[in-house]
Amino acid sequence: MAHNAEHQLDQLFKQYGDNTSHEMRDHIVSRIYQTSQTLTNKSVQYTKKKVSWLDENLDKILTSRIYGFPIMLMLLGVVIYLTIVGANYPGIVITKTFSVVEGWLTAFFQLVHAPDWLYGVLVEGFYRGTSWVVSVMLPPMAIFFPMFALLENFGYLPRVAFNLDRVFKKSGAHGKQSLTMAMGFGCNAAAVMSSRIIESPRERMIAILTNNFVPCNGRWPLLILLAGLFMAAGFSGGMSTFVSAAVVVGIVLFGIVMTIFVSWSLSKTLLRGVPSHYTLELPPYRKPKIWNTIVRATLDKSWFVLKRAVIVAAPASIITWILANIFVGDQSVLEHFAGFLDPFAHAIGLDGFILTAFILGLPANEIVLPILLMGYLATGSMIEVDNLSDLKQIFLDHGWTWLTALNMMLFSLLHYPCGTTMLNIWKETKSAKWTFVSFALPTAIAVIVTFTIAQIVRGFGWV
Repeated sequence: MAHNAEHQLDQLFKQYGDNTSHEMRDHIVSRIYQTSQTLTNKSVQYTKKKVSWLDENLDKILTSRIYGFPIMLMLLGVVIYLTIVGANYPGIVITKTFSVVEGWLTAFFQLVHAPDWLYGVLVEGFYRGTSWVVSVMLPPMAIFFPMFALLENFGYLPRVAFNLDRVFKKSGAHGKQSLTMAMGFGCNAAAVMSSRIIESPRERMIAILTNNFVPCNGRWPLLILLAGLFMAAGFSGGMSTFVSAAVVVGIVLFGIVMTIFVSWSLSKTLLRGVPSHYTLELPPYRKPKIWNTIVRATLDKSWFVLKRAVIVAAPASIITWILANIFVGDQSVLEHFAGFLDPFAHAIGLDGFILTAFILGLPANEIVLPILLMGYLATGSMIEVDNLSDLKQIFLDHGWTWLTALNMMLFSLLHYPCGTTMLNIWKETKSAKWTFVSFALPTAIAVIVTFTIAQIVRGFGWV
């Protein structure tokens, strides 16, 4: 038997040669599975059971080289479309509820004759900041996370990793990076920790440095909101929602392309090497427990993320309120800082207040929009918005165009990781150098992409 195996191995080397180790390895793995299947058929008896069409044929479609990627994009589009449709009404209800509660708080502070600064810090800063985070984030998360959990329980997400495995191998990265990237759609900080499943230190570093290019839960609401307000402005009804979903899918697809491109670039420069291999076994399809999945995803994911966002947003909102209410001359400190950044921000299609919001929003992406609204309000308090039309008008009053919205979406997608993710990167790498690279690399790419788009659009006179 040993002589037989040695003879077969010699034949494989003669067939494939030394320069085609990938093909030879695939052949060996295939033969191992064939031999295992043969031994199993000879030694194991099964009770006669009809094989369902689902298990028999669905993988031929979902993992097809022809249909696999279009189906992935279609399902992502459906999830985003349902998120946009379902989040509108609950968001309005939650916003109005917080507005009513704020009225009660205002009455209470007036009743006890509280000083203006205390009312400003606690109500206009802390309360409005955290209420905006809840209003903007909770409705999309309560829909988006359960739907993704249903796809995971059904067994589809491993098929996504299988489809992307070939792409990541060709980019010089590890196939398992597709799994860490998929986790990044929920939380980049958790995805960085999940990179431990990649055994190769080089490929694990590539996965860590590129995970930020997929939008996390803190960026989904901003992408969905701006797409609906500006990208679908010329449409109405169901068509408006469809266009908004298509734009968000396009942004996500661009992020995936950037992930693959940067992975390839790193594998050819800073992190040279040959990609290693792994064998991915696809689990069987399962009928998801719909109600249990929805409840668990809502409680475990949505509530956890929301709690973290509120904890981070509270001090950030207070700091922003203070900066917006300390005046030097005729302008607040916040306005001075935004004015300093404005020339550079204008070059990349944004404005100084948007860049200020991203800088102050470093602790968490969820608080960028509330900080931006505070910056736009001259009195230095969180703006009260009853509907999306009011919100869009605020942006238009500050010179926004579709280019501003597009570049803010792209900058949000590509810029440096949030504070929690940066901390996890440092913990995983134990390197100040790679932690800095994880900050500088995506930021440089965000600036280059937005600058290029801004100059092209303005050069052709499209705004």
